[in-house]
Amino acid sequence: MNRTTVIAAASALAAVLSAPASADVVKLRSGASIDGRILKQTDRAVWVDIGADVLQVDMEQVDSIDRAGAEAALRPDASQMFSTAKDLPTLPPKELAKGLGPAVIKVSTPGGLGSGVIISPDGFAITNAHVIQGERSLRATIWVKQPDGSLKRTDIDDVEIEAVNNALDLALIKLKSPDGKPFPVAPVEAEDAIEAGQRVFAIGNPLGLERTLTEGVVSVPAMQLDGRTYIQTDTPINPGNSGGPLFNMRGEVVGITNMKITLGENVGFAIPARYVKDFVRHREAFAFDKNNPNSGHFYHPAPPRPLPGAPSGLDDGSSRPGSDTPNK
Repeated sequence: MNRTTVIAAASALAAVLSAPASADVVKLRSGASIDGRILKQTDRAVWVDIGADVLQVDMEQVDSIDRAGAEAALRPDASQMFSTAKDLPTLPPKELAKGLGPAVIKVSTPGGLGSGVIISPDGFAITNAHVIQGERSLRATIWVKQPDGSLKRTDIDDVEIEAVNNALDLALIKLKSPDGKPFPVAPVEAEDAIEAGQRVFAIGNPLGLERTLTEGVVSVPAMQLDGRTYIQTDTPINPGNSGGPLFNMRGEVVGITNMKITLGENVGFAIPARYVKDFVRHREAFAFDKNNPNSGHFYHPAPPRPLPGAPSGLDDGSSRPGSDTPNK
């Protein structure tokens, strides 16, 4: 019996069995569906308990998966500005993009364009500071999901700059809903658990090509550049991706893409999610000032020593050559 026959038989069996009201539903490309309880799911297969047996179904045969109580997985942060999630299943990017795509936006300014990700139903979104640097007139492009499953492209001109952290290259903006409905959001990774070799993907607008998905792996989870830590990835990133989300295979934002090595191939970088959460929680410290758009803290260099050479000895004598302990 081949796999197709097994899946067809499983579908028929699942249709006969009475599933609980809160059952998960696995819809197959053949048009059939399996009702039961999902025990495990990866980007390659899903295991469904249908009561009399446990079925393994290849993800290539799956059209969509509806989990009972999926909305309860989101846990708003105390700041009410972003959400984390619990027990999210591992899915292939093509499945995750269906739900996460509407949360990714295009940010346009008179000087260029970039990407962003909505983190709050109220319309708060994260992008890069360099995407909006020196600009006041912003436009956001969103894709609103329609009843038939299609996406309607919509431009929003009412966009406010809420906070800017030039040191981290992060900006918080707020979009006004065109129809008064809550915005779809993308959850932010709750724990800093990213590892080298882990699969990730980005959604953005490289070179203006809207809603482009690229996939790769984490090359280095913590790469130090100019005193800051970045996620290095071989996921293709180009101008226009800046400010867009880097997702893991559970659909969580693990970073915000912001730069690449110009002369290298597939050497891109993203700002880790822990910096994003800290920035949002302490956004008051980085509140945007329209009268001083470059507001922030700039540290001046220390004054030079008036005389060359080593500093004079300490009063307790601890800096004298051959002295291991200070004088008593």
